[in-house]
Amino acid sequence: MAIGNWGTTLVFETSDSRILTPANLARSVSADWATHSRIGLKDQTEFLRPALQKITFDLTLDAMYGVRPRTMLDLIATCVENGTVQKLVIGGKQVGKNYWRITSTSETWQVMFNKGELVRAKVTVTMEEYL
Repeated sequence: MAIGNWGTTLVFETSDSRILTPANLARSVSADWATHSRIGLKDQTEFLRPALQKITFDLTLDAMYGVRPRTMLDLIATCVENGTVQKLVIGGKQVGKNYWRITSTSETWQVMFNKGELVRAKVTVTMEEYL
């Protein structure tokens, strides 16, 4: 069953043949403010604009669960380096109002078999809103 997706590149799902689900998903929403100093008075703040939202999450890429870790890592890295932007959907609802881009990833290769075959890896994905 589909949990969500980032365009057609990352499809989060759980089924009998494949498990790829985001874990530890954290979303950051903030705004930019200016602070103006005033003589003899408290500083005055001024709202400038909403800041770009950010999301981070972990993916476990495990061949035992129908995911090819090396292929998926290469695909995600290509998206980062090419500046791919897509909608992020979780639970049938779009996250935020805009598209998302992957700004960085961090990989941990956890299990390798004979001849360096990667069997399980963890990747932390950092996304930022794209306008």
